[in-house]
Amino acid sequence: MVMMQEWQRQIAESVTTGEALARHLPISALAVNRIAAAYPMRIPPYWRTLIASADDPFYRQAVPSPMELASGPCTPDPFDESGATLVPGLIHRYPNRVLLLVTRQCAMLCRHCMRKRRTSISSPIADFDLPGALDYVRRHPDIREVILSGGDPLMLLDAQLDTALAAFSEIDHVAVCRIHSRMPCTLPQRITPALVDMLERHTPLVVVTQFNHPAEITAEAAAACARLLDAGIPVMSQAVLLKGVNDSAELLTRLIDGLLSIHVQPYYLHHPDPVCGTGHFQLPVREGLAIVEILRRRIPSDALPKYVMDIPGTNGKVPLIAPGPDDGGRLIVRCRDGTTVAIELDAQTPMPTAANALKGGA
Repeated sequence: MVMMQEWQRQIAESVTTGEALARHLPISALAVNRIAAAYPMRIPPYWRTLIASADDPFYRQAVPSPMELASGPCTPDPFDESGATLVPGLIHRYPNRVLLLVTRQCAMLCRHCMRKRRTSISSPIADFDLPGALDYVRRHPDIREVILSGGDPLMLLDAQLDTALAAFSEIDHVAVCRIHSRMPCTLPQRITPALVDMLERHTPLVVVTQFNHPAEITAEAAAACARLLDAGIPVMSQAVLLKGVNDSAELLTRLIDGLLSIHVQPYYLHHPDPVCGTGHFQLPVREGLAIVEILRRRIPSDALPKYVMDIPGTNGKVPLIAPGPDDGGRLIVRCRDGTTVAIELDAQTPMPTAANALKGGA
């Protein structure tokens, strides 16, 4: 009989219904169930024990809010990932990399998730065609990087991950694989010695995780990151700027300092995506720029994460930089594909739109 590991026990004992959550927190089970019917909930015991009140970052990122059902400017799939899916589970938006959605599940279903439309607590594996993905990558020598995402790829068993990583590492033009996982933060028990030993066999490999608040850097999370780092696996963190969670220069300064103290490299600071069900986390770009300007004066440049926005209809993220005084309330940016878009600086949910040519031909 195979023994259940601690991380698997945590998954099995996660809160997924309003009734279960009401045994731990003063919430309305009926209200939670109504929201979870549209956007499922999963909170593992580790994260649940960190929740102190309805005002803290652990609660706001994990517990369904009635605001998730409020209407507003949004789309379930703002970046048309469905349209960029050329093989089941394989998204090719960037010229030199592909994204593989290998599962629909996460250890915790974050309320701000950009893929709220497809997360699940019952369907473990996405519609992912590994042989088809391998064939596609082999036929496209311009692909240098393969990113495993989902859901959270660490929801797969070690053997399943081993098979996928081994297969892609045999393709000569694939230089590196990346694993995008929030588990070092949301369920650090998943980063077992056995998992790390397996991942170490497939270097060069990078783990990109997500810490959004300094309180998330617990002893358990720090130890999980240390296990990866000690094996020579770089760990980077991309935070999401979330209203009511980390939208202050003070909190982000503490977060960056905390990441540096555990040798995790701050990577991106994402402006939240305009995904349906996440509007209450949105804030105007002007506020984000003001926060980042304070960070520039506090944080060394090599540790300052890039403040970026993913632009619908283009092939990637663009850095957001404070405009001049005559911007007219819009931030004009040029995207990777050469298109120019305008972002309303004071809109609660910024929705980039096509813009005229940049002033001065810049």
